[in-house]
Parts: sequence; structure tokens; C-alpha cells
Amino acid sequence: MRDSKTKAMAGPRPVVFSGPSGAGKSTLLKKLMKEYDSVFGFSVSHTTRNPRPGEVNGKDYHYVTREAMQKAIDKGEFIESAVFSGNMYGTSKAAVQAVQAKNLICILDIDMQGVRNIKKTDLNPIYVSIQPPSMAVLEKRLRDRKTETEESLQKRLHAAQVDMEFGKEPDIFDVLIINDHLDEAYGQLKEALSEEINMVKKASLSS
Repeated sequence: MRDSKTKAMAGPRPVVFSGPSGAGKSTLLKKLMKEYDSVFGFSVSHTTRNPRPGEVNGKDYHYVTREAMQKAIDKGEFIESAVFSGNMYGTSKAAVQAVQAKNLICILDIDMQGVRNIKKTDLNPIYVSIQPPSMAVLEKRLRDRKTETEESLQKRLHAAQVDMEFGKEPDIFDVLIINDHLDEAYGQLKEALSEEINMVKKASLSS
């Protein structure tokens, strides 16, 4: 199995993003993709849930049966997988390789469980934790969205507390960004990834 693991590392080094809901991770990723659309690419995750209206197979997710996904996990074809609300989600080695094959830095937007799983592989990504400045700020952001019931809000806040503690654990993340002011946080993110960005740009020019 060493061979397939090593193959996952061919191409630019992937970047793992993690952090609680409301930390501003999606906003930062959108800015990054807009400015560097020829440098970064998202891996398409697999899921056993049904597509929602407007979602496209192969673009939003790879929609598969539980049996097919479990079989692939058992064969070691997935970097990480988890179960949410009864549905399986995961990142396959092939999905990451498909991005790397285009000489793009593969972005993996992953939760704590996924980060722990990836730590056990040979993927060797850059680990970036995006965190809110405080629980109070996070709660205000989530309440301002007006998309949560009180019960779901409390669940998110509890999960965020655990996530923030995880972000402080030693030797987990290479980069910790406190997203208090968006422009400052984005500047820090670009600085942290500048070496990889420049390598991809140089490779693109020479190819």
C-alpha cells in the first residue's frame, strides 16, 4: 500500500483548512480562490446523502451508495471519512490527485475528525486553523446569520468550543489564523501560503 500513499503526494502540497462554523473560513477561501483561481483547486468529496436541488454530481460532491463508499474505505482509497446525521462523507485519494495532476494546490476543508485522520496518512499537507477571536464574537456571527434555531445554535457553539481547544493543541496545525478583521486574516493566510503559491506559479510558467 506504500505505493498508493506516495502517489497521493505527487504535485503541489495540499492545504487542509479547519475551524468552527462562523470563524469565516468559507469567506477566506472564496477570497483565495478568486485571487488565485489558477493556483488552488477544491477536492470534490464523496457522500452517501442525496443531492440537494441544484447540486451537480462530480462538482458539488461525488454521490455514491453506502455500500460502494464503505468498500472503497475498506480498500484504503480514502484519506479521511466521517458520518454526519446518518450520512457518510469523505475525501478520496483520487479526488486529491485529480487536483494535484492539474498542478493546483488542493484545498481540503475538513473538520477535527478529518484532520486527525489525515495526520495518520502520508499526504503531508499544510494544516491551517481558522479561528474566531472569541466565543462571544462567534455567537454574534452565528446569530446574525438568522439561519439557526436556538437548539442548533447551541450545538454549533458547543462544537466550536471543542474546535477552538483543538486548534490550540501543539503539533496539529502549521498556521493558526485568528479571523478578527477579514483583510488582516486574509493577508496572514496569503503570507503563510506564499511559498507554495509562488512554486505553482513558476511551474505553470515553465510548462
